[in-house]
Amino acid sequence: MIRIDFYERQGCHLCDDALKVVLAEAAAAGAEVVRHDIDASAELQARYGELVPVVEIDGEQHSQWFVDAGRLRAALSR
Repeated sequence: MIRIDFYERQGCHLCDDALKVVLAEAAAAGAEVVRHDIDASAELQARYGELVPVVEIDGEQHSQWFVDAGRLRAALSR
């Protein structure tokens, strides 16, 4: 199963918008989405800071700030 890690923070409108796309495409592809609140970890805050949302597919960074549905769909179909 493909794993999508979604790094986000509360109150982030870009995160809210991107999450809708990620959840829809993950459901269509049968992928698992694991959400991470970066503010819950000093390590994640240092790593991602203002870059959220960040999407990783099976450990490889796919996107940050904005998620293009078509590009994500293509990456999940490989």
